[in-house]
Amino acid sequence: MHAAASAPVVAQHDAAGPGAAVSTAAVSTAALSTAALSTAAMPDAAASTAVDSSGNDYRRALELSQAAIGRRIGEHTLRDTSGNTVRLSDYRGQPLLVSFIYTGCFQICPTATQFLAVAVKAAREALGKDSFNVVSIGFNQPFDDPVAMRAFARQAGIDDPRWAFLSPDPADVQALTADFGFSYEASPSGFDHVLQVSIVDADGRIYRQVYGDSFEMPMLVQPLKELLSGQAREAPLLAGMWQKVKLYCTVYDPNTGGYRVDYSLFFEIFAGFTMLGALVWFGVRELWRGRRVAAARAGPGR
Repeated sequence: MHAAASAPVVAQHDAAGPGAAVSTAAVSTAALSTAALSTAAMPDAAASTAVDSSGNDYRRALELSQAAIGRRIGEHTLRDTSGNTVRLSDYRGQPLLVSFIYTGCFQICPTATQFLAVAVKAAREALGKDSFNVVSIGFNQPFDDPVAMRAFARQAGIDDPRWAFLSPDPADVQALTADFGFSYEASPSGFDHVLQVSIVDADGRIYRQVYGDSFEMPMLVQPLKELLSGQAREAPLLAGMWQKVKLYCTVYDPNTGGYRVDYSLFFEIFAGFTMLGALVWFGVRELWRGRRVAAARAGPGR
């Protein structure tokens, strides 16, 4: 588990959201200063839906989140901002980023969503604009309905055709949040909840969890690169090779906070292919020359 930039993992809200919902797990409200974290893949584990109100709540919330890594997401049906039915399984075949928000939050959720938009833009520039999808799910049902989610997306300035804002059925919220290891707790001022982005692979399994309202770009982009480079083997040979070269030659530039192509790697790869080609040509030439010499020594009629 690696520490990153200082950012709260648990969001405490001053603005009250309408209504209340059953929490996946209680979250300690004393842990705001903990650094954002990104975790490596861990074995699947069953998530508990209740924790006591002791000081271990925060640790338990992170344990639930980390235990979700490696878990295959169940079949959940939601509605998009137009009221159309969407299944999470519809997104299989490409990596998927999943965040949870509630529309009654007027500060932290919009801020975290706007930062995620910056990270998504950087990832699309590095990996391709159509290489992955994003969904934000409103967990405070029935209040986070399609109309409220559409307004939230507009206010956050999200205008990405591959980013959907979805509303689950109220009866499915607990199972849905448990699948992702997402914890939240109703409070007098709204909800306290884990700030996490789940990175889901093309088969619908959680590959990484990224925590905080801000984080270093590689924490999000690197896992996506890993997933996409693994998928490249399914492409035709030449297309797959080019895709892998493109992904591996994309590096993070801390000076700009974005990703760029490292052309030196292209030159190294080109030099390697050139040398390999020269060796093959030399071998074929020597083989051909040897056969000519042998034929000449054998002479006519032999």
